[in-house]
Amino acid sequence: MSTARAVAPGRVNLIGEHTDYNRGLCLPFAIPLATTATVTAREDRRLRVTSDSGEPWEGTLGEKPTGWASYVAGVLWALTESGWDVPGLDIALTSTIPLGGGLSSSAALECSVAVAVGGLLGEPLDRRAVAEACRRAETEYVGAPTGGVDQLASMLATPGHGVLIDFADPTAPVATNVPLDLAAAGLTILVTDTGVRHALADGDGGYAQRRAEAEAGMPNRVRHVRTENERVRATVAAVEAGDWTGVGTLLTASHVSLRDDYEVSVRELDLTVEAALEAGALGARMTGGGFGGCAISLVHEGRAGVVRNDIDAAYAAAGLPRPVHHQVVPAEGARSIT
Repeated sequence: MSTARAVAPGRVNLIGEHTDYNRGLCLPFAIPLATTATVTAREDRRLRVTSDSGEPWEGTLGEKPTGWASYVAGVLWALTESGWDVPGLDIALTSTIPLGGGLSSSAALECSVAVAVGGLLGEPLDRRAVAEACRRAETEYVGAPTGGVDQLASMLATPGHGVLIDFADPTAPVATNVPLDLAAAGLTILVTDTGVRHALADGDGGYAQRRAEAEAGMPNRVRHVRTENERVRATVAAVEAGDWTGVGTLLTASHVSLRDDYEVSVRELDLTVEAALEAGALGARMTGGGFGGCAISLVHEGRAGVVRNDIDAAYAAAGLPRPVHHQVVPAEGARSIT
């Protein structure tokens, strides 16, 4: 039987949060943490999905599973809708991305499956079309009201670059590569996983409520979107000028806006940002949808260990479990592998 494999990265959103579905600007980059999908064609219409981080699921094509397997089934549904002749499949998934941590584990899963299935079927890799199919899987099939930045970041990213995405026309977002040569500036991004988990498709308020409030014109939500777009533009200009101190200031301002105007931060995220800044980070902010997940800190490489240890100490002083840290650089987007 024919088999194909693909890998797709998670992402860090450097700045531009909750702006994709508000027709704004985002500046994500792919990270080395990634999901790998191995797909094998079957001779029947069965679908069998296994993962190193969830219970296996088995059913038939067209049957809608619950839980994490729905993201896989959603991708196959969207690819079929786009005209692909998707057969029965065995799909095995492995991942190094913390689930529900705000690093786009769901989009990495979706994109790895889509690229692997495309390789299996001999379909040309149209990166934007695959990103759109994966967005439809998440929003229309799974029901998570996200805006599409995660799938585009996973599919369009290149090493050493961020992807500036303009969602002014959500049906045709404009994407531009922005060099992010952190190493040349002696800098790194420290990702701190708070351990607090969220689910964007839970429907219990949270993310979906914020989206509805922004669309309804609630002043503080709209103020965040307007000022966040200004911060994205200013960040790109600062990066191009090599003004990394300015970048750090903008990241911190983004967190304040997400905390106070959009109200999507939590105690652990705020504590991480405060501890990182006190330890000498140039800037820090929550990243992802909020209500838990990860924060990022822009730090000098030589101080990354100090910042990490001071964050750990702050958690211990607050009686919280130690967080998990990752140092990341802008990485490669989704691709087939042999």
